[in-house]
Amino acid sequence: SDSPISAYWCSVNYKKTHVFLDLSQSDDLQQALAYIADADVVISNFKPASARRMGVDSETLRRKHPRLIFAQINSFADPEDESPAFDMVLQAEAGYLYMCGEPDRQPVRMPVAFIDTLAAHQLKEGILMAMLHRERTGQGATVTTSLMESALASLVNQASNYLMTGHVPQRMGTRHPNIAPYGDMFACADDNMILLAVGTERQFVRLCQALNLEDLLQNPDYQTNAARVLHREALDRLLAAVFKTRKLDDWMSLLKPAGVPVARIRNMGAVFDLPEARAMILEEPHDSGVITRRVKTVAVHMDFS
Repeated sequence: SDSPISAYWCSVNYKKTHVFLDLSQSDDLQQALAYIADADVVISNFKPASARRMGVDSETLRRKHPRLIFAQINSFADPEDESPAFDMVLQAEAGYLYMCGEPDRQPVRMPVAFIDTLAAHQLKEGILMAMLHRERTGQGATVTTSLMESALASLVNQASNYLMTGHVPQRMGTRHPNIAPYGDMFACADDNMILLAVGTERQFVRLCQALNLEDLLQNPDYQTNAARVLHREALDRLLAAVFKTRKLDDWMSLLKPAGVPVARIRNMGAVFDLPEARAMILEEPHDSGVITRRVKTVAVHMDFS
């Protein structure tokens, strides 16, 4: 690209002021400490030994500034483990990579840095709780999370599948391990793909009614979600034959009003054709004159009226 600025950089640096300091230099360190003296929150991803050596660790700074909230993000649960860790490493180490992809194929990484994002939200929650605590008591706090713990905390049902039954989750593409048809995709007459996310028995009834497959409701292989998971391959063959008879837009027009959870597979261009996506675009001019764009990272709406 001929752009003078990185789009990746723009995605995470909206409205930020940047000060480049070498904390190994006394003058730069003093400037950083002056900023910290007036700060509500300090966020750090320094290795603990490095932070202590420079005097910017939690214990040192909070001793000087009792109201300070010091938020530390580490790679692993043991803060002294200084092994390099990037999002890709954690996707592998926390089990995500093993689960992602198609059966009998190599693992596939998640296409954005989800572990980094999950950890950021964990840290944010801790900071907010610390701010509430300080508002009530006047005391600061040290808030710590790690990429690994944040990843583990987000395994949800896949963790329970293993912890309760010993089942090791396998690569299933988009399919859900506990619900069918959920995440199952089918080619339509125009070769566009449609995705089903049928999460309740009522929704399955509506699907069968809309597709003129009411006879499936009398078949014990499909009468319950548990049965459908066991007989998923046969069910998908039946559904695939029906979806191939009409175009994607026709199916969307039929199934959405019927209350069936269904989706088209949008690329990024189609996503930002959606009004709600366009409303989340943030623009900022760069010094070069380029208008930079990124999407909001906070989707919370608050009303204090």
